[in-house]
Amino acid sequence: MLRILFATLSLIAAATTSARAVEIAPVVDVELILAVDVSWSMDLDEQRLQRQGYVDAIRDPLVLGAIQKGDWGRIALTYVEWAGVGLERTLVPWTIIDGPQAAEAFATALESAPIGRMRRTSISSILTHAATLFDNNIDGMRRVIDVSGDGPNNMGILVTAARDQVLSQGITINGLPIMIKQNASGGYFQLDQLDLYYEDCVIGGFNAFMITVNDKTRLQEAIRRKIVLEIANAQPRVMRAQYRAPGSPPRVDCAVGEKQWRRWRRIDQW
Repeated sequence: MLRILFATLSLIAAATTSARAVEIAPVVDVELILAVDVSWSMDLDEQRLQRQGYVDAIRDPLVLGAIQKGDWGRIALTYVEWAGVGLERTLVPWTIIDGPQAAEAFATALESAPIGRMRRTSISSILTHAATLFDNNIDGMRRVIDVSGDGPNNMGILVTAARDQVLSQGITINGLPIMIKQNASGGYFQLDQLDLYYEDCVIGGFNAFMITVNDKTRLQEAIRRKIVLEIANAQPRVMRAQYRAPGSPPRVDCAVGEKQWRRWRRIDQW
C-alpha cells in the first residue's frame, strides 16, 4: 500500500510541476522579430544610422509607453540581421520587454554588437527563417515579422511564395522599404517602385502595413513610429498607397529582383 501511495503522490507532484511550468510561460501582447537588411547595397554609414535607430527606438519613452498600455504590458522581441539565402544572424535573442530595465538591457546588447555586412538580398529566406524563430515557450497574442530592406528579392524562392507560406501560419509581415538612394545615382539593383513592391509582394496579414523611408534624416523617426504602431496593433494613415480590390494583380513584377540579377550575370560574363 505504501508503494502505491508513494507512486500516486509522485504522479500528483509531477503533474503539479508540469502545470506550474505551463502557467509560468510568459504571455505577451506581441512576439516581434526585427529583421534588418545588412546587404552590401547599404553603405556602412546607412547601416550605422539604421542600427542606432533601432537602439534609440527601444529606449524611447513612446515605445515603452506603448508596451505598458498593452493588455499584458509586455512584449517579446528579437533582432535578426539578414542578406542572402542562409545569411541570417540573430544579434539579440528573444527577450521579454516589460519596462525600462529590460529595454535598456536589450538596447545595450544591440548597441555593442558588431554591424555585419553580407552579400545578396533574399527577402524570401529571411521570411521563412523568421517564421521558425517564434518561441513555443512564449505565448504571444500576435506574431509579427518587421522586415526592412532597400532592394527586391534576388535570391532564393519567389518572395510571394515565402510570404504566402508565412501568412498561412497566422503571422503578420510588416515592411520598412528604404528608398534613400532612389533620387541619387543608385545602383544596378535599385528599384524605383520599391514601396509598391513591398506593398504588393512582401507585406501581408492582419493589420499589415509599411512605412517608406525616402530621406536618411527620417530613418530613425520611421523606425520608432513603426515599432510603436506594431506594439499598439494600430493601422497608420500611410498604410496603403491606394485602394486595391482583393485578388488584384501586383502593380510591379514580384520577380523583378531575380530578373535584374540574371541580366547582371549575363552582362558580367561578357
